[in-house]
Amino acid sequence: MSFLSSTLDRVLSRWVPLLLAGALSGCASLSYYDQLVDGQLDLLRRSEPVEAILADESRDPELRRRLALAQEARTFASAELGLPDNRSYRIYAELDRPYVVWNLFATPELSLTPLTHCFPIAGCVAYRGYYSQSGARGAAALLQQDGWDTYVAGIEAYSTLGWFDDPLLSSMLRWDDERLAALIFHELAHQRLYVADDTAFSESFASFVEREGARQWRAARGLPPADGRAERMREQFTALILASRERLQALYASDLDDAAKRAGKAAEFERLRTEYRQLRDTEWQGDRRYDAWINAPLNNARLLPFGLYEQWLSAFAALYRQAGDWATFYARAATLGKLPPAERERALRALQGENPALPETVNP
Repeated sequence: MSFLSSTLDRVLSRWVPLLLAGALSGCASLSYYDQLVDGQLDLLRRSEPVEAILADESRDPELRRRLALAQEARTFASAELGLPDNRSYRIYAELDRPYVVWNLFATPELSLTPLTHCFPIAGCVAYRGYYSQSGARGAAALLQQDGWDTYVAGIEAYSTLGWFDDPLLSSMLRWDDERLAALIFHELAHQRLYVADDTAFSESFASFVEREGARQWRAARGLPPADGRAERMREQFTALILASRERLQALYASDLDDAAKRAGKAAEFERLRTEYRQLRDTEWQGDRRYDAWINAPLNNARLLPFGLYEQWLSAFAALYRQAGDWATFYARAATLGKLPPAERERALRALQGENPALPETVNP
């Protein structure tokens, strides 16, 4: 049996039950699930083993170099970081587009409460993914007609949480060598631990594994610590967005009428742009990497993704320091993931304060 046919058999055996479950539960329309299945199947039709590409001297040398580096990072992920050892990221798919999916976020005009969507396995999340930009934009247009704020964001990679063999994608190769390795660590971390219905927990966990994994990856290769300037800038930019979001939350919860809230919303976005330019032109010495984002039309939905990847980073960093090794860290993180949401949040806040009185074991 060929690599493609055996892979498609596994996909169909897994996707068909999920498709039926989604249709019967009503958590998404059948047509939406159709495009998910079609998109995943298309990825697998495009996939080929990385080892075959590396052995083919007629292939693009730079592609082979990047894939060879990715395989080193992939081996490091399992051998040194304790991440799953499977066929994910040992196959490659060439796309005809810059992103693998486009995520659609939506909020009411005068609220930051996201429109959530629930799926088998992944649980409820604040977005819907589409394998075509036109599909995402079409869905956004329909929501806009009903008064929703919307935002469509291109995504280079995603995890199927271990259900399928996730491929390396040409969209991932847009990143430099270090970011490519970090992205592999991040997506494999989702296979290691994912808590349905708690995006901030799952993404913060994966982001910590990504950052600490990248630090250890550099050290193992004899490279000096990475320049933290880009990370500091990202953190400062995120802090601006989160502060703006808090002010908008207070505005929308106030007793002002809708007209006053709309005026306040517009004024808040202008304040955000002004504060960004001050930061850019002073502390960042004119670095314009976030200009395109800040100069695009702003609305509530564009603010949603910020903070999800960083909310509990310091908590997981503290947990790792307490654990002392990856196996203990994963076990304790899994224990946190099994707690009821309110108790989990209290434990994470305690970790942020370096409180060691936390669960230390997880039931198998």
